[in-house]
Parts: sequence; structure tokens; C-alpha cells
Amino acid sequence: MSHATLLPDPAELRLDHLISEPNAVTVVVQTTREAVPCPDCQHPSRRVHSHYTRTLADLPWSGVAVRLRLHTRRFFCSSLTCSRRVFTERLPGTAGRYARRTLRCAEALQILGLLVGGEPGARLAPKLGMRTSGDTLLRRSRRYTAADPPTPRVLGVDDWAWKRGSRYGTILVDLERRRPVALLPNREAGTLAAWLQEHPGVQVVARDRATYYADGITAGAPGALQVADRFHLIKNLREALERVLQRQRGVLREAAQILHPQRVRNESLQEQKLPPLRRNRSAPQRSAKELLQQQARRAQRVARYEEIKQLRAEGHSVSAIARRMGMQRATVRMFLRADEYPEARPGTKPGKVQPFATYLEERWREGCHNAQQLYREIKLRGYKGQVKVLPAYLASWRKLLPEEIRRLQTVPKAVPPAPRTVSWWLLLEEEKLKKEERDFVAEITSRQPVLRTAQQLTREFRRLLQARDEPQFDAWLAAVETSEISEFQNFARGLQRDEAAVRAAMQSDWSNGQTEGQVNRLKLLKRQMFGRAKFDLLKKRVLYKAA
Repeated sequence: MSHATLLPDPAELRLDHLISEPNAVTVVVQTTREAVPCPDCQHPSRRVHSHYTRTLADLPWSGVAVRLRLHTRRFFCSSLTCSRRVFTERLPGTAGRYARRTLRCAEALQILGLLVGGEPGARLAPKLGMRTSGDTLLRRSRRYTAADPPTPRVLGVDDWAWKRGSRYGTILVDLERRRPVALLPNREAGTLAAWLQEHPGVQVVARDRATYYADGITAGAPGALQVADRFHLIKNLREALERVLQRQRGVLREAAQILHPQRVRNESLQEQKLPPLRRNRSAPQRSAKELLQQQARRAQRVARYEEIKQLRAEGHSVSAIARRMGMQRATVRMFLRADEYPEARPGTKPGKVQPFATYLEERWREGCHNAQQLYREIKLRGYKGQVKVLPAYLASWRKLLPEEIRRLQTVPKAVPPAPRTVSWWLLLEEEKLKKEERDFVAEITSRQPVLRTAQQLTREFRRLLQARDEPQFDAWLAAVETSEISEFQNFARGLQRDEAAVRAAMQSDWSNGQTEGQVNRLKLLKRQMFGRAKFDLLKKRVLYKAA
């Protein structure tokens, strides 16, 4: 069967003519073999019984549907001992018995189902010039039978979830060829051991630290080198570090509050010189009638001022002028001393806020810049004024604040990062962290020596894995033992129970990264089928690899 020829099998068929239609092309072909073997006795026969026509769907041409109108024959069987007298001509390179599609068209649909899926493939097929249904694609996908792959020399083992936290399976990957070789329905040690016994020759197995996989490999391939996956080792290490941080949540809160940007800005205002606390009197809004009345009263006062000046010029004494004008002598003297009419000035009586000026300045420097909050506080201390008065007093101070903190009540409580997040900051190199992350790490390690020790142990273990520095593993274990950090001591005891595989991870270049990638591909396929695919179909799609 060829995909590169006009006809499915030129050795079996001969092109007669083409029939062009608006949305399809019909290819009229005839069979060419002179002798055809009987399907039962395999005796060749040349005796034609009759002719008949079959219609087969073939691969499309540039998206145009193609149909084969096949003129074929029935033959008499020439063998006297054969029970079959008449048989139809078989075309093994073109189509199967009773088939409505050519073999190459059926293979294309099977590949479409394996790669894309049922319903998505059914929606895509018409765009390619083929008509099919999702059920047909699934049936053809289930008929796919792949040749058994060669036994891998280096095997990757990992689990995958049918239903997370409830049911799991196992995927086996050839790490050298970078292809999955098997899918197991569970993650039991016996299932893995049985597969390894059926496929002898595995020399290296990269796995996570699950005991059931370790037991299964030991039982099924006792001579294989087991290599603990470095990703899972780092993952377990980070989890131990996270448990340490969970005991130090107070340190995380303190560091977050100290390094909060708002507090830093407030501290920069501590040395700021504040003007005296005075009320900011704005000109009152007056109506036109009130303005006219005000102007009339001022005109009367100006007239009295001029009359006093005139009486003084005529030689009247201050007492005489006061008696005549009905005014206090002090007022008359003030008018006489003035070269021009003295405008009225607002009173300078201390306001009700003044007794609390010291307290308000103290709270202002602490970072409380909200007038409502300050009003509530001074009211508890005896303030009898109204709330609307206080903003007028604070207006001169507010002008000195940066715009972004003018409306805040107080320094906001900083939410500390989660221990999980901080564990990654302690694990990674400093050059991979942002400045605020480096500052946070420096703050908590300087405040708590336990965290500094945990950071050193964490980074040293990561270095051992990256540099393949297995000889220093014993020194690291000794440092953990003297650190008195129980979480790391428990982690180290777990490593010692699987010591051979852990040391192999510090020596070998093999790891389970490729297996994790295949697990992600499996998850994608499973989700494309909405998690409803049975194991047989999921297995065929995972193990299929287009040539």
C-alpha cells in the first residue's frame, strides 16, 4: 500500500478514466491480475464467473474527496478438493473484505483518531476531504496494534493519576529513545515486577522515591541500577524546608512588616519638619445678598473711620470723639493711629484642636495620615469639636505627603509570603531572585539562625546533585545531624533508607525528566477525552508514535 501513488496498488489496479464532479472526483479503475488465488485453498484460478462494481473512499486530492469505482470479478475455484466453488477477487493492497474505504484511507483515519481523538477528528476530517464520525475514529483507533518496542536499556518509571488522590497507573519510558514503551493500570510493585520479568535486559531504572517502585524493580530486575529522580529529591528537600518555615511564621510576619514599602516611605518622613498646627481658613461661600450686606457694613465702618479723622482734625479730644461716636476710646485711638482704614481680622482664639497638637504630630510621624482615624483617637482623649474641623488643621501637613500615601489610615499590615514561596527563595541562587526577594531572605536569615542553617543545608544538597559530588554526601549527612533541625533530620533518614538510589542520582546523568514530560503528554490526552477514555484506548494513544 502506497500513499505516494495515484492508485492504492498499481499492481492490482489499472486506471480507466476520471469523472470530475463539483465537490469530488470519481476514479474508475479495473483489476488487472490474470490469475487470482482462492481464499480457502490458495489455488490460482483464471475462470471468471462474473463481474461486479465496488465503490471505495480513497485519500482526498488537495482536500477534494476521491471515490474509486472499482470493476472487479468473481472466479470459479479450479481445485476439485476445495469446498468453495465461487469466490470474489481479493485485493490485499487496496481494500479489505466488505470495506467501504481503501486501506490507506482507513489508515489515515486511524492515525487521525490516535493523534486528535474521536469528536475533534470527526470535525477535522471534512476539512481534509474525508467523511467520518467520532465513533468510527474511536473504533479504528482501538484496532491499532503496534509492534512490541525493543526492551529499553534505560527505563524511566513514574505514576500518573486516573483520579488524583484515588486511583493511579504507571508509565514506563525508554529514556534513550525518548518514547513510552508501556502503560500499566496501577502502581503496585507486583505489576511492575511482572513487566520487568517479561522484558529482561533493563540495566538502569530512573524512578521517584516511592517504595512500591523500589520493591517492584528489586523483584523484577534485581541487577538493574536504581537512580532516584533528582527532581523528586529537590521536591522532598523543599517540602522539608517548608515545614521548617511553618514553625517560623512569626519571623516571616516581622520581616514582611519591616520591609513593607509603605513603612519605608513613612520612615523617610520621620525627619520632616512640620509647620505649626493651624486651621486652614478658606473663604466662606456667600450669596449675592450676603455680599451686598457685607459691603454695606464695611462702607459704614469706613465712614465712621473718616468721621473720626475729621473730628480729630477739628481739634476734638479722644474722649470727646468717643462720647460723640459712642465708641470705646481704645477703638478711637486705633483708628487715629492708622494711616488707612484697618480691615477686620479673624479672631486668634486658640481652637479646640490645639491641646492635642503634640499627640497629632506624634501619630502623624508614625504614619497615621487619615483625619477620620485621628478624630476617633483624640475624641477618646477629650476632644469636643466636630470632625469636619480637623481636616482644616491638617491641611498644611498633608501637602507635604507623597500622593500615594495621603489617604491611608495607617501603615498597612503587610501580608507575609507563604512558607511554600519562601522555601523556593531559600533554595534558589541569589542571582535568580528579585531584589525584594533577596532582601526578605537576608532579613529572615539574620533574625533566625535556624533559617540560615536550613538555607545552607538546602543549597549544599542542591549543589551535590548538580555537581554530581557524591563523595561529599556523608559530610552533608553529618552536618544535618548536628544542625538539630528535626525536619532535615527526618529527610536525611529517608535518604539513608534509599541510599543506593540517592548516591546513584549524585553519580549518574540519568534522571526522570523525560518521563515527567511523557506524563504531561498523557494528562493532555486524558483531558482531551474528558477523562472518560477506557484504559485500552488511552494506552494506544499514549504509545502511538507517528513514523
